[in-house]
Amino acid sequence: MAEIRNFRQEREKREKGQADYQHKIRHYRLSHVYRILLVVAALIALIALVLLQYKNHIYTSYETIDTVELTVINGTVSMPLGSHILTYSNDGAHCMDSKGNALWNQTYEMQNPIIATCGNVVAIGDYNGREIYVLSEDKKLAEFSTTMPIRSITVAQTGRVAVTVADTKITWIDIFDPDGTIYEVRTTMNQSGYPAALSLSPNGELLALSCIYVDSGVVKSRVAFYNFGNVGNNESDYYVNGYTYPDTIIPTIRFMTNGTAYALGDDGLRFFSGTQIPELSSTYLYEEEVQGVYSNENHVGVLFHNNSTDAQHKLQVYSGAGEKIGEYFFNLDFDHLFFGQESFTVYNEQECLIHTFGGVDKYQGEFDKSVRVMIPQGNSYRYLIMTNSSLDTVQLK
Repeated sequence: MAEIRNFRQEREKREKGQADYQHKIRHYRLSHVYRILLVVAALIALIALVLLQYKNHIYTSYETIDTVELTVINGTVSMPLGSHILTYSNDGAHCMDSKGNALWNQTYEMQNPIIATCGNVVAIGDYNGREIYVLSEDKKLAEFSTTMPIRSITVAQTGRVAVTVADTKITWIDIFDPDGTIYEVRTTMNQSGYPAALSLSPNGELLALSCIYVDSGVVKSRVAFYNFGNVGNNESDYYVNGYTYPDTIIPTIRFMTNGTAYALGDDGLRFFSGTQIPELSSTYLYEEEVQGVYSNENHVGVLFHNNSTDAQHKLQVYSGAGEKIGEYFFNLDFDHLFFGQESFTVYNEQECLIHTFGGVDKYQGEFDKSVRVMIPQGNSYRYLIMTNSSLDTVQLK
């Protein structure tokens, strides 16, 4: 009996020891987990604080971190082409990088150059002329000739170009591919109206066309979509969808992405979505007169005059999905406007304003030199600025 009692006591001690050991392990593991959770929570709080400070931080000046001397020729026009700068005139065009290095130089003779861009691709044509040059940031992609006078052009990222050319009674839309493929869309005043605006999707598969015509004394606009892919090949003249708007003039139509487009008329803004057959997705009607429209692949901004001495401009901003982001007021008399991920920038030769969609003036100040072009370099408030005498890379601080 004593042996059995001793055996039981020993077993109870072992079981108690094992239980204590397992409890210690659980306690250690829980303590370790708690410490990790506390560290993670502290890191999240720190990151949130840094992001909040970054989001609400206001810049008061900038520093020039790199500069290259330039000689700007009078009579030339400069504009962004992707992350580089395009400069053109009646005699030719050239593109240069942030160091001032020439990437290409194209000579021509034009009376009235018209420019169309899509990302880092540009098409240069001569209004009433017959020559079109297509170039990317770093090379020439194609050169086309039309048989009739050019009225307007649009270009895709692929180098495909759509051109409105004038005939006596028929207006043609000629579509040229760099490989030599040609498509045609026929419009007439009686059936389709006169083309007021056109736009290719970035991949070149879709064409959006706005035409104006008069029906029984009523001015109407027709928005039409054409598909040059497999879907459109099964349709007459590649036409896949369209909408008619009475008492409306639509002078602007533009693809933002391969599946998103918008049309701005004198009565309002309309968004269309669909990568094969675009359909109307949202409409915003206005009673005020529109002063201008600005867009990139993610945002559309419609400008109105604001009757206030504190803010003469009102900008309504929309996402590519057609949702209204906000309404913003500012007083800078600007020449250029472009969008960032969470802000818009307006500037003229002397001043600049950067305003976030959250309502913060990230920067408002004067330039040290007269500015021709301002291009963001990433999302760190660094910019490439072209002046009349230099090419500067600046950082807000």
